[in-house]
Amino acid sequence: MRFQRIEPPRSFQVGRNSVLLRHVATLRLEPDELLTLLGDSERELDIVSKKWGFYVTPSLQHRLKSNGLRAALMRNRVTRQLFVVAVYEDEIESWTRYMSEEEQELVVWLDSLGEGNSDSMNLGSQQDFPT
Repeated sequence: MRFQRIEPPRSFQVGRNSVLLRHVATLRLEPDELLTLLGDSERELDIVSKKWGFYVTPSLQHRLKSNGLRAALMRNRVTRQLFVVAVYEDEIESWTRYMSEEEQELVVWLDSLGEGNSDSMNLGSQQDFPT
């Protein structure tokens, strides 16, 4: 693992309402290294580096849920860009307001797909992805 603090942080605006983000650090993980992120209430989100890419969340129905988070696929209604987000269960109302303000929409709660809800969705198959 290599950690690089960015001093001073790089600031830039994103979104429809010019949200100011601060890029404070860069972390390089080697394959099979795990990074745990802590939110302001000590809830955890793990990211794991693999040779083929990343696990960007812990298991959706167990570890993420036990940390009070839900995974969702969100889409920008204007640009059609997709985002995977982890939403605090007790902040869903706040997130819903954010989506409205930023012209985003919920596509699907990813943590509910294993409950049989994917049958009605066209999620594609392995053949849909080039190798």
